[in-house]
Amino acid sequence: MALRTVVGNYGLTRSLKENPDARGGLDLEFVEFDSIPAAMRRQVRDLEFDVCEMALTTYLCARAAGKAITAIPVFVTRNFHHWAAFRHVDTGIRGPKDLEGRQVAVNRGYTVTTGLWIRGVLQHEYGVDLDRITWLPTDEEHVAEYRAPPNVDYRFRSRSAEELLLKEGVGAAVGDVRSSAPEIKPLIPDAREAGFAYYRKTGIYPINHMITLSQRAVAARPMLARELFEIFKAAKGTYLKRLDAGGDGSTADQAALALKAVVGDPFPYGVAANRKALEAATHFCVEQHMTRDKLAVEPLFTSDTLALG
Repeated sequence: MALRTVVGNYGLTRSLKENPDARGGLDLEFVEFDSIPAAMRRQVRDLEFDVCEMALTTYLCARAAGKAITAIPVFVTRNFHHWAAFRHVDTGIRGPKDLEGRQVAVNRGYTVTTGLWIRGVLQHEYGVDLDRITWLPTDEEHVAEYRAPPNVDYRFRSRSAEELLLKEGVGAAVGDVRSSAPEIKPLIPDAREAGFAYYRKTGIYPINHMITLSQRAVAARPMLARELFEIFKAAKGTYLKRLDAGGDGSTADQAALALKAVVGDPFPYGVAANRKALEAATHFCVEQHMTRDKLAVEPLFTSDTLALG
């Protein structure tokens, strides 16, 4: 039976999608989405797919809620997130500590992964007390069972973060806020270099999206997790060779090359190579009231992929 599979169109996945011979004998039925987050929501609510790309924090919240999914240590998108904090220039906010006592819009849900990482940076690098901020998500959470802390206010759902900044007097926002309005400026100057400095200091290379599997699919094919890991690893090797040749000039390839110059492998797979990021994320989840307890890293992945890299 074909495995219903959702994964974005990336350099890392191109050979899997374009070349059936690259699939290691697996019958992958790719289900295309204009928006991968829409697929994530359907997966954590209805377990609709066998293999599904998923945001790290969505997965952590889903596991905390007891959802019947597991994962392999394949991480298909990642970056640094110092860029993902914005301020309105007319509200008196000049730096991160000025966020305390304020309302801060959150693009999409409170549990979005970009929000996790930038809040972690604000807390640990800039000394911001996150509990002294009222967070204003613009969408509901993927995991319907999630219950936010009292300082998360959902009354602006269906509004955009840009609109909250420009029309509702909200002083700042976090997440992928896209605006050309001159009143909206980055909160952290020279965010790209700040992200690279963060990596050099901490060794944390933030993860965004990963590959998850339904436990149903794993039970039906016990070697599935390892097989998937191996074909994703081979597809990555194909992409890295193209990057070594200079890529194709796309924005995504140029970003990967810039990351490679700082971190080495821009897309490390395996638990060992990603332990610092995984430990940080599971720790931030507790601090930011996304999970009640810190989730141990190893049980997040199938046991037969823990030693792969």
